[in-house]
Amino acid sequence: MAISTEGRSDITILPSVSHPLDPLSAEEISAASSIVKTQRQLGPRVRFETIVLLEPPKDTVLNFHPGDSIRRNAFIVILDNDVQSTYEAVVSLDEERVLSWQHIPGVQPRVMFDEFAECEAAVQAHPEFQAALRKRGINDPRLVMVDPWSAGDYGFDEEKGRRLVLARCFVRSSATDNGYARPLEGVTAVVDLNTMEVVRIDDYGLVPLPPTDGNYAAEFVGEFRNDLKPLEITQPEGPSFQVDGQYVTWQKWHMRIGFTPREGLVIYTVGYEGQGRVRPVLYRAALSDMVVPYGDPSKDHYRKNAFDAGEYGIGSLTNSLSLGCDCLGEIHYFDALVNSGRGDPFTIPNAVCMHEEDYGILWKHSDWRTGQTEVRRSRRLVVSSIATVGNYEYGFFWYFYQDGTIQMEIKLTGIVNTAAVPAGETPQYGTLVAPQLNAHIHQHFFNFRLDMSVDGESNSVYEVNTVAEPPGQDNPHGNAFYAKATPLKSELEAQRIIDPMSGRYWLVSSASTKNALGQPVAYKLMPGENILPFAHPDASVIKRAGFMTKHLWVTPYDPDEITATGKYPNQHPGGAGLPEYTKNDRNVENTDVVLWYTVGYHHVPRPEDWPISPVAYCGFHLKPVGFFDTNPVLDVPPSTHHNGACHS
Repeated sequence: MAISTEGRSDITILPSVSHPLDPLSAEEISAASSIVKTQRQLGPRVRFETIVLLEPPKDTVLNFHPGDSIRRNAFIVILDNDVQSTYEAVVSLDEERVLSWQHIPGVQPRVMFDEFAECEAAVQAHPEFQAALRKRGINDPRLVMVDPWSAGDYGFDEEKGRRLVLARCFVRSSATDNGYARPLEGVTAVVDLNTMEVVRIDDYGLVPLPPTDGNYAAEFVGEFRNDLKPLEITQPEGPSFQVDGQYVTWQKWHMRIGFTPREGLVIYTVGYEGQGRVRPVLYRAALSDMVVPYGDPSKDHYRKNAFDAGEYGIGSLTNSLSLGCDCLGEIHYFDALVNSGRGDPFTIPNAVCMHEEDYGILWKHSDWRTGQTEVRRSRRLVVSSIATVGNYEYGFFWYFYQDGTIQMEIKLTGIVNTAAVPAGETPQYGTLVAPQLNAHIHQHFFNFRLDMSVDGESNSVYEVNTVAEPPGQDNPHGNAFYAKATPLKSELEAQRIIDPMSGRYWLVSSASTKNALGQPVAYKLMPGENILPFAHPDASVIKRAGFMTKHLWVTPYDPDEITATGKYPNQHPGGAGLPEYTKNDRNVENTDVVLWYTVGYHHVPRPEDWPISPVAYCGFHLKPVGFFDTNPVLDVPPSTHHNGACHS
């Protein structure tokens, strides 16, 4: 494909693509921004929040065959700082033109990475902020770290219509010092990102900086353990997976790897080989949004809640991963291509890591009568990415197991958010993790959108609870209990919370396909550690992140319903996303269903979480239930040890 050269001195040749879901290339991102700049006559003060592939209709993807023609459209979100307005555009890369252009009134796109540095510079240079620093004995504003926190929506008239952040500040003692050890308590700069103007400085009074540092880097650690011996992971014949562009096959799994600046890692068209075909399980799976509500009501700490996908773009903040550090073994990396605020392509090298891991015993049995033992070792495919959002790191690890199980594991680490307290004060809404240093109590809520496709696009959802049979004629000895499946027929019926005391899980079953036993083939969503929010139902964060009030939501497939908080959660007053999608109580029986699963992690900080938190874990599983006629891993070959095979 070639872009028109009219009005340009260069010629851009776009690379060919092999599949409709291939992410935009660097050349396509450049071409898309160039087309819209030229044809819409955009000025120099526009920012490109998003330039991504406009994913084609599901039918197009599912019916695609190699060699079919592929139409390439880009979806773009643009913020014009001069007129303080947001626009959405669709650009045809084949026809070299803007197909649609729409003003989206009353919304704020997410905070963009280039705005971080500009905001920090504006705050550091502001005379009133410098005066507040001098009152606290700080003479060099360049040592102040400025973290732009989203302002949310609290109904303040003077904030309406402005693109605001609350700049929360921390003081370094040197260039490599951990500034989070010394929060600048009680001083917040409110910044308008459209103009990069410091609107006001909120000063709640003097609180001394905490006295001790919190440095954790190797250069600050005096002595390391000396009793760790080398641990080698080798695959002398290479890994067992195959990669063709974004397409991956491993054991009997098939999938495509994708990436967006808002969601980060996306897994497409997941299927498992069987019965002479690749049987679909998931069409699309990704983080939909997340929020971190804090529990301190004082000063402006009550405004601490960050929507790390919808307000910041967790994909844009993804790390470049390193062999031997983030990933071990025989690794395949996928780069991620995102756009800068000016519409240029930006590559995150090694954004996604893929490798195999040994995972202990897959199955085993020893027959004491025959003396025969059979054991197989389990192996899993790991597809992962890690993002840094300010002080926190979030790892998203998709695991694919040989027996058809899929697991999502979130790994939380990084630095707890801190506030200073006077000497001798014991904080009520947090934990003292160092002298005069408070780590606020908080929660992390993640919502994952799982576009299910269990052996086809027509599925139904059931809630399964284990029920104790009442004593009586059917249960004379009082020992009986059974699993009871209840259909969830509509969106409101399907808004559910976990119940570990009943062994609750949710079953997604095919409306048409049955196994050899005459049972509907199915997958079950199995909750892991979870919790509900403690914020009051009238709290702003509950209105804006309604998804976290339920662990399960189910909707019929709609290509426009991608995010649990709506397209523009930044400074949104609330009600968007899942509460809006489900208000009409649509049918979710025998149709193309989407599961939205919320994972909540509850964090009461410990001193052991300072100065950097050991990894914590949460997540969920998708496991086959009658999807196979029998154990699907009987054909996994025996492993070997130094005396021979692992069976006798």
